[in-house]
Amino acid sequence: MPEWLISLTVFLGVFLGMEGVAWATHKYVMHGSLWNLHESHHRPRKSWFELNDLFGFFFTGISLALIIAGTFYYSPYFWAGLGMAAYGAVYFLVHDVLVHRRVEHGFVPRNGYLRRIYQAHRLHHAVPGKEGSVSFGFLYSPPPEKLAAKLKSQAAKDIVAEDRTVH
Repeated sequence: MPEWLISLTVFLGVFLGMEGVAWATHKYVMHGSLWNLHESHHRPRKSWFELNDLFGFFFTGISLALIIAGTFYYSPYFWAGLGMAAYGAVYFLVHDVLVHRRVEHGFVPRNGYLRRIYQAHRLHHAVPGKEGSVSFGFLYSPPPEKLAAKLKSQAAKDIVAEDRTVH
C-alpha cells in the first residue's frame, strides 16, 4: 500500500474515530466521575474560560505528542495526531463557536446538518444536571425529534416515579 494511502487512512480513521471517543468521554467521564469539571459547561459562563476546557487541553496534549512522535519516530503517529487536531478544530468551530457562541457571530443554522447538530446540543443542555441528558456526540446526533421524544418520555417516567413515592 502506498505511503500516502496509509497516511490518509490513518488521518481519516482517527478523525472519524474521535467522534466515538468524544461520545464515550462525554457520556461516561464528563457526565460521570469528572462532572465537577464538566458542570461548568452546563452553567452560565462567567468568563471566556471554563473548567470544562481542561478536556480540550488534555486531548490537545495527546494530539501534539502524537504529532511530535510521528515527526521523529513513526510517521503514522503524525497522521493520527493530525486527525485528532482536525477533529478538535471542527469540534471547536461547531460546538464552541456555532452552538455556544464563544466567538460572537450572527449565524443561526436554519436547515440541514448544522441545524440538526445545533438543536441536538441545545436539547442536551435542556436537562439541568448530569443525569437524563440526551445526545452525547459532537459532530453526529440522532434527529432532534427523537431526542425531544426521549426527553419527554424520561420526564413522564420521572413524574410517575415521583408520584409513586408521594403516595
